[in-house]
Amino acid sequence: MVYLSALRITSNISTRICFLICVTIAFLLPFIILPVSETYANDPLEDFPFLISCEYKGTHHAFYFSKLGSDGVATYINPSRLAGTITVGGTAKTLGEPIGGSCLGKTLEQLRASGQASDLRR
Repeated sequence: MVYLSALRITSNISTRICFLICVTIAFLLPFIILPVSETYANDPLEDFPFLISCEYKGTHHAFYFSKLGSDGVATYINPSRLAGTITVGGTAKTLGEPIGGSCLGKTLEQLRASGQASDLRR
């Protein structure tokens, strides 16, 4: 009889401990997940495409996302070292020599609509 009552006490204690652990995890889980999801949601790079393709004098150029300045200006560069900039609300401009092309003066929305902007999918 003594063994059975000791087993019941041990069983009650382990059940209570498991219950407390589960409640603690359930309470803390939202505080752990929330900061991580906010970090990804506020990523400023999501506003800009990874690649912008432009045509200039019959040649197609691929401009890759290079950097995003603190002023919100994104810089794109191609392997030939031609470069351009664009902002979320602005239009595409060249850096360096003044060349034309099918991207000049277009907004990000226009570049996406014409199929010239390619985003990375996660």
